[in-house]
Amino acid sequence: MIRRVLPHGMGRGLLTRRPGTRRGGFSLDWDGKVSEIKKKIKSILPGRSCDLLQDTSHLPPEHSDVVIVGGGVLGLSVAYWLKKLESRRGAIRVLVVERDHTEYLAVVDAPPLDLRFNPSGYLLLASEKDAAAMESNVKVQRQEGAKVSLMSPDQLRNKFPWINTEGVALASYGMEDEGWFDPWCLLQGLRRKVQSLGVLFCQGEVTRFVSSSQRMLTTDDKAVVLKRIHEVHVKMDRSLEYQPVECAIVINAAGAWSAQIAALAGVGEGPPGTLQGTKLPVEPRKRYVYVWHCPQGPGLETPLVADTSGAYFRREGLGSNYLGGRSPTEQEEPDPANLEVDHDFFQDKVWPHLALRVPAFETLKVQSAWAGYYDYNTFDQNGVVGPHPLVVNMYFATGFSGHGLQQAPGIGRAVAEMVLKGRFQTIDLSPFLFTRFYLGEKIQENNII
Repeated sequence: MIRRVLPHGMGRGLLTRRPGTRRGGFSLDWDGKVSEIKKKIKSILPGRSCDLLQDTSHLPPEHSDVVIVGGGVLGLSVAYWLKKLESRRGAIRVLVVERDHTEYLAVVDAPPLDLRFNPSGYLLLASEKDAAAMESNVKVQRQEGAKVSLMSPDQLRNKFPWINTEGVALASYGMEDEGWFDPWCLLQGLRRKVQSLGVLFCQGEVTRFVSSSQRMLTTDDKAVVLKRIHEVHVKMDRSLEYQPVECAIVINAAGAWSAQIAALAGVGEGPPGTLQGTKLPVEPRKRYVYVWHCPQGPGLETPLVADTSGAYFRREGLGSNYLGGRSPTEQEEPDPANLEVDHDFFQDKVWPHLALRVPAFETLKVQSAWAGYYDYNTFDQNGVVGPHPLVVNMYFATGFSGHGLQQAPGIGRAVAEMVLKGRFQTIDLSPFLFTRFYLGEKIQENNII
């Protein structure tokens, strides 16, 4: 057990400073000073436009109570709940730093939010060896109020006559309030909402943390070093320029690159086998998604089907199109250095399983494909939530290994509660803390896709 102090200013406004000053002696009212200087130069050089001073509107603010690294759905969910749960409107300044601006195209002029939810349900298929785990999972789901049915192979064929039940011992089917939605629409809607709540955005890359250190003793008198981040350096896009941002809290929601962000803060810098030497076990894993056309396919009532082989598919739109793929084995893992699509992977590793399960897919024609990254937790494939035990003001919302979109609303609230209240309140997510990596306590989940 470590004797530690909560981040300064909890419950009173996170960042405190002397009015009118910042490190290096610059005035906080920089924009006002720039305006005054421009006016003076214009008076000296009448008739000429003043371009001698560079526009700084693209820079992040000089200070922010919370800096969220990563503008994906998890980072935006944390931003939303921080503003939703703040004690009064405007009490907390939140900055989201995102290095990939393409996530934000067309957001400002987007139509009213429509997630395009399709309630066709999930149909999970289990082999003989996985049937008991499926029954156990469904029992838990039913206890929590989910309407899920278990089906034998005969019941499965009666419900979905287009399916081949070879190798299927049991199936689970979500009958109500279960399906899929458009993730792009959710990202757009979240960004518009948090902007309306006053969250600031910056396109750039976090390259450095400035922190202080304090030597502490554990309850068994072992020395550890606690760190606190005071400043985030943000390198601006297509520039050598960077902007320091003073902060009280850093949220690491950088997805596939969150381990790099953690390392910048000193996470994992210590002897192997110690808490100080425990790294964040998250890395980018490349995944392919394929879209194919099949007029003879299952049709409009097709659920999302997860096969015993790991292949999955669902209907995409109304034109006999389907979307799907399969996660590779460890031996099949592709190089994550680029996002090129391997079409042979579909031909050799996906299509045979699809055609076996749905004979109509023998005649499918691939229309398009793309690749993306999972923030893959190599330890137990589950998320990392909450504060780091030694970098005391860095909080995690990462490592969800492909399930971040589904879990983002709850994770955002949990992280915001931990930041503002010092504990999880709505759902106890303490099993997902960083310390489990040091303790070797894996969270096992069976029959996941």
